[in-house]
Amino acid sequence: MPAPGLKAVDKETTAGIAFGIGAYGLWGLLPVYFFVLQPAGAVEIVANRVVWSLIFCALLITVTRSWRALTGAFRDRSVFGTLTIAAVLIAVNWLTYTYGVTTGQAVEASLGYFINPLVSVLLGVFVLKEKLRPLQWAAVGIGFIAVGVLTVSYGKLPWIALTLAVSFGLYGFVKKRVGPKVDAVTSLSVETMVLTPLAAATMVWLGVSGTATLTSHGPGHFWLLLASGVITAVPLLFFGASARRLPMTTIGLLQYFAPILQFIVALVVFREAMTLERWIGFGVVWLALLVLTVDMLRATRKNSVARKLARTSTP
Repeated sequence: MPAPGLKAVDKETTAGIAFGIGAYGLWGLLPVYFFVLQPAGAVEIVANRVVWSLIFCALLITVTRSWRALTGAFRDRSVFGTLTIAAVLIAVNWLTYTYGVTTGQAVEASLGYFINPLVSVLLGVFVLKEKLRPLQWAAVGIGFIAVGVLTVSYGKLPWIALTLAVSFGLYGFVKKRVGPKVDAVTSLSVETMVLTPLAAATMVWLGVSGTATLTSHGPGHFWLLLASGVITAVPLLFFGASARRLPMTTIGLLQYFAPILQFIVALVVFREAMTLERWIGFGVVWLALLVLTVDMLRATRKNSVARKLARTSTP
């Protein structure tokens, strides 16, 4: 009969995996949502996403009585400055991703999130001065070969994928600098507050110029655009709940769930073309990720064994 503590751990792990699948699953299905929002363009979608996310976050903060934490984040210059940089990075990421999906380039957009783990490794080398293990170097080298193959297959540098990978990699790095000082809702609230003046001005400009679709394509389209606040915040909340319950190794494996779904949606729903050269390029990317995953699992196992030996050797 399992011990009560073990049952609690298993329950927390199961909940963490469920929240993680929920977060990455929703992110993976975002292309379908953007497709439904047509004829709204990338700029209008992102502007609405920012404004309605802020309103949704304000409701959440009110319900959870977290206004003090939000005020504290604004008063702490290092936290506010870091989250301002994060806001700029996530705005670039959102705009690029939405542009890719709404212009028939969802396959390349999914590629960006496949490449993202390799970018995180490179950030560790160049920014944190970390030393890479042999398999990590191999994965990075294979990744560069993949970019070369895909550049030839596309006839140009896959700038959408590279912009997404770099912006999200930097976003994750910047958010880690904040660490445990702010929770997911507070962080998202500060970021959207920073972006809201520009987003609101963009919505006004689109309305005045007659190119906004918010109020001109029926109530269904109106409410779908308003729902972008919920659709933005809920996966982040799920991700926060998952990250608190699972080790980083498991989170690292779950993150592939989103680009795999995005890739499937692009092929099955949007019917985007995949030439033989692109299949080869994606295959090389997946090989790099496989090498990186094997290295991550090996390192985790070694660390686990080392911790067990340290505990057993302690008098």
